[in-house]
Amino acid sequence: MPDPPKTILICSCEDTMRLDATAIRQGCRNSEISEFRQLCRAQLGHFRNAAKAEGSLIVGCTQEAPLFGDEAEGRSGKMAFVNLRETAGWSVEGIKAGPKMAALLAAASEHAPAYPFVALKSDGVILIYGRDEIAVEAGQLLADHLDVTVMISKPTQITPPAKTLFPIVTGTIRNAKGHLGSFELVIDDYALPQPSSRGALVFEAPRNGLTSRCDLVLDLSGETPLFPAHDLRDGYLRADPRDPGAMLRTVLKARDLVGNFDKPKHVNFSADICVHSRSALTGCHRCLDLCPTSAITPDGDHVKINAEVCAGCGQCAAACPTGAASYALPPAETLLHKLRAMLLTYREAGGADAILLFHDSQHGSPLIDALARHGDGLPANVLPFEVNEVTQVGLEAVAASFAYGAMGIRFLLRAKPLHDIAGLYQTIAMADAILAGLGFSGHRVSTIETDDPDALGEVLRTIEPAPAVEQAATFKTVGKRSDLLRFALHELHRVAPMPTDVIALPEAAPLGAISVNVDGCTLCLSCVSVCPTGALRDDPERPVLKFVEDACVQCGLCRSTCPEKVITLKPQIDFRAVRAAPLIIKEEEPALCIRCNKPFGVKSTIEKIAAKLEGRHWMYPVGDRRLDAVRMCADCRVITMSEQQFDPIAGVPERASPRTTDDYLRERETKR
Repeated sequence: MPDPPKTILICSCEDTMRLDATAIRQGCRNSEISEFRQLCRAQLGHFRNAAKAEGSLIVGCTQEAPLFGDEAEGRSGKMAFVNLRETAGWSVEGIKAGPKMAALLAAASEHAPAYPFVALKSDGVILIYGRDEIAVEAGQLLADHLDVTVMISKPTQITPPAKTLFPIVTGTIRNAKGHLGSFELVIDDYALPQPSSRGALVFEAPRNGLTSRCDLVLDLSGETPLFPAHDLRDGYLRADPRDPGAMLRTVLKARDLVGNFDKPKHVNFSADICVHSRSALTGCHRCLDLCPTSAITPDGDHVKINAEVCAGCGQCAAACPTGAASYALPPAETLLHKLRAMLLTYREAGGADAILLFHDSQHGSPLIDALARHGDGLPANVLPFEVNEVTQVGLEAVAASFAYGAMGIRFLLRAKPLHDIAGLYQTIAMADAILAGLGFSGHRVSTIETDDPDALGEVLRTIEPAPAVEQAATFKTVGKRSDLLRFALHELHRVAPMPTDVIALPEAAPLGAISVNVDGCTLCLSCVSVCPTGALRDDPERPVLKFVEDACVQCGLCRSTCPEKVITLKPQIDFRAVRAAPLIIKEEEPALCIRCNKPFGVKSTIEKIAAKLEGRHWMYPVGDRRLDAVRMCADCRVITMSEQQFDPIAGVPERASPRTTDDYLRERETKR
């Protein structure tokens, strides 16, 4: 069991919820737990005393966290706040929510490491891109706060301003890239207005291909957004020009985007273990396919991630087979530690049939709060687990959750997501295949895509109970995500109802084997030289191709490199692979040099080459002893050819000199 916090303060919020202190003490053993009725007001002195004490402090309230933070100013020990009211107590099943409260408190006690930041700077240079005088009106609202330029695309009638407060130009944005503080736009049909314009602006001759740089872009064109997943691009603001309210809200937001900003660096990247490419041949491209903002681009043998553009969806980290891309808010191992603390404590406190509800703070938390305040609240067996982005949750977290005793998992999403969530659907598909293969009946992992709190409550209340593992795993591990995934899967296999050794997985799974057409394989071993994880191996003594399934990440580099195209990927999980010896895919007799008897190649390949050359190439007539050189190692081949004094160009007619311009002119004069 995880070590619980030293001091826990829980409050019934003026008796609006029941506190099951017995269950909380049973789950959070070795902790000093104190109950209150009005901790933030009449009993605030008790908090002040607790805040002065050494050790960690967990408070079961988030509404008054600012007040408690001010009262505990200068405290050096860890202090965390947990929402026990909306997530547990305010519910028609609140009387049974004691185990859930204990689980939430235990999860909060887990240490979360600090994450790095990326510095962004905006000097307030803004381009307002529109189609009519609404863009000019937006420029007038911002002129006192920002350095404004208004660009009108295909203008018709634009009234000239009485006083030029900011430039008004015409142009069409052909291409856009960048982020807050560093946008670069390629402009076509760019033209300045004539200062003598009278009734309407008259523009000069247009020019194409101009480059414009700015800190902010306000798009009021009503056309296709300039960026994919445009809602996630810092510094790019967009509003419907037909909606005055939306335009005004966007203008107010733009006004505040001046100065220095710290943006979390969501993903850490290790290029040395990336398996994107080798020798200009593409292998893994999962992250490139999933990134909604195009923040990931190829960069030689690996990829690079633009931290300024990255929106933090986490799909790249969840799909990365090697752990080259790893999520930082929090790292995968920290996420597993919190899941472990929550689920094991919930069971220890007497809870059963745990349903994990992964949600974010921007959409999920307000929905849960609304359900608690205006509806029936969350069921007592639903454990809300807040993450930065729901799409950051990978297969390792799903597998570990079921190994720790979860009955099911639900992902709370918007009815219309802000970006493509294909990566999450891939994770769910893999989890479904593994759970079904291990004997977990029913549909255990799914999404809830809604913006309606009542619909959320209805879905959660209708989840059918299903058996979880009888003996929950208790492992706690650290390392790269790929190591966490393998360990979690093997622990899940150990405690599963009906463990199966081999389970087929969907395409793009990070685990699996390869299938080789051995009849077409020439044992050239190019696949071995390109394999980045050592899953494919050779033998320095004999021509042999070996395969270690536990090391394979299904990057596809072997398939891309194979000159005979005889390799195919086989997504699966074989739980025996971790203990299995390397599998010999193909083995042949070595070719021994007929002069020094040293092995130098594959016997069958050398004989095929000799058979194709003898009598079919002018250098190797039938019966000519020069063919023996093919059956020799490189050193002996050179010695033999030197001894034979073989001249490959002997007897070949001298090539005619190349004809030049002078030759043609000379022939022309001769003919004349």
